[in-house]
Amino acid sequence: MTAPIPHLPSASSAPLGTGDLAAEITAQLSTQLCRVRLRGFHPPETPAPTLVAVAHGSRDPRALPTVRALLDRVRALRPGLAVRLGHIELNRPLLADTLAELRGEAVLVPLLFGHGYHVTHDLPAAPAAAPQLTGRVAAPLGPHPLLAEALHGRLLEAGFPGAPSQRTAVVLAAAGSRAPRSARDTERTAQLLSNRLGGTPVVPAYASAAAPTVADAVRTLTARGHDRIAVASCFTAPGRFATQCAAAAPGTAADPLGDHPALARLVLHRYDQALLARTGSDPESVRAATVAV
Repeated sequence: MTAPIPHLPSASSAPLGTGDLAAEITAQLSTQLCRVRLRGFHPPETPAPTLVAVAHGSRDPRALPTVRALLDRVRALRPGLAVRLGHIELNRPLLADTLAELRGEAVLVPLLFGHGYHVTHDLPAAPAAAPQLTGRVAAPLGPHPLLAEALHGRLLEAGFPGAPSQRTAVVLAAAGSRAPRSARDTERTAQLLSNRLGGTPVVPAYASAAAPTVADAVRTLTARGHDRIAVASCFTAPGRFATQCAAAAPGTAADPLGDHPALARLVLHRYDQALLARTGSDPESVRAATVAV
């Protein structure tokens, strides 16, 4: 049956510009075409690439359940998307084992927060060991406003005051890397968090491989007159580094980000960005990719 010709704006309607008229015609035609079904024809469905979340791994028994809870939240946000987990070390499943089980396409989303060695060297090399798989690596989770939202949320849960004060300050605790780009990523995340906190000073600090340590950052802030200093934990899950940084806090120490809703949205955002880049979308479209941020 032929679909009825869509009703077009009449001469008595409010005048439309050329672009508006074209958009109106396109929208109405799309609506009508969606109702047309060719008898016996069912377009093939191409499954979306598997999202492989890549965690570092930890001997802390709380780490694996925390990462799994985050991925459960990701699945709830995107029903039907295949979401798998792989670890760089220390926990199973290891990334190599996860990739060996997959076919088709996959996007590796690092549950890491900057361009350190794992992101720039280990992960790009991982798909080469799984020739049956077409894989690409998404950007790390930081820096991004959604990461700042998750850090802020955990600080508030830990009792950090919501209103800015000259006495308050935050140390942003991260794992640390010798890569200069990784340090710049952490510094940018600290600035985003400071903006979200209304200008409260946020100083990056590191558990290893970079300076300052959390204890050194606390001393610096204390010397500047801040006596209400909290530590924000830029870690996905509990582990040795997260525990070490929290122990150096003079007061409030936020929990690792875990399954915070903003972090789950950020995981999907990085996945979507990687898919846009695969299709050759222009850089502006890639930057704009979002999942209800």
